[in-house]
Amino acid sequence: MSDAAPDKWVLIHGLARESAHWGPFTHQLQQAFPASQIICLDLPGTGKALASASPWSIAKITDEVRAAANLSTQSRCGLIGLSLGGMVVWDWLKRYPQDASIGVLLNSSFADLSPFYQRLNWKQYPEMLRVAFMRDKRKREKAIIKMVCNCSNQTPILEAWLAIQQQRPVTSSTIFRQLIAAATYRSGQKPNQPTLIISSKADQLVSPCCSSKIHQQHHLPIVEHEWAGHDITTDDGEWIVYKLQTSI
Repeated sequence: MSDAAPDKWVLIHGLARESAHWGPFTHQLQQAFPASQIICLDLPGTGKALASASPWSIAKITDEVRAAANLSTQSRCGLIGLSLGGMVVWDWLKRYPQDASIGVLLNSSFADLSPFYQRLNWKQYPEMLRVAFMRDKRKREKAIIKMVCNCSNQTPILEAWLAIQQQRPVTSSTIFRQLIAAATYRSGQKPNQPTLIISSKADQLVSPCCSSKIHQQHHLPIVEHEWAGHDITTDDGEWIVYKLQTSI
């Protein structure tokens, strides 16, 4: 993709998730790129930005996230986004090309390239509806993990994610606004910066066809994981790190 590693890696997570949901991946990434600064940004309405109202559009979400990043144009920056975070990365690369030199989209999708029933797998609709009405936080997080993770040992993930939810619960309003923003975002023209598409073939939440469509439409490189779920960095963060090391 390029001739040098970024000075900074900026990470943006997906729907109703925050910086803490990156879990061990930030440490894995830091070990692989010891000279790079790792920056995790929260979407409005999550994490450190919990008190902020989530905007109704990806563009406005991008602007708020970018303002929080306060990046120097003198540094070489790589943007990594998972799912909705990938839409923010794409928008950021296009509208503020001076900020970043590399983009990485993990299991993302766009409204103009994939139908809604692939962007949120129609087979999961009953389970998503059931989760939406769960009052027990442990059961809800456990159900969410089953939808987005395929790894065998999910107990440590459950405990970590439950603690996050108890400390900084994301509101229904934030989730609804994020869903609308994601549902209406279109890819348009591709960014000028090198951009890598990473997809999980076994993603149960978002069809891997969505990543394939981005790859085909915009002629961008793609790498595919055989067994990981939608939250690919939780399932196999070391594999992601290896692909970044060998692809940039």
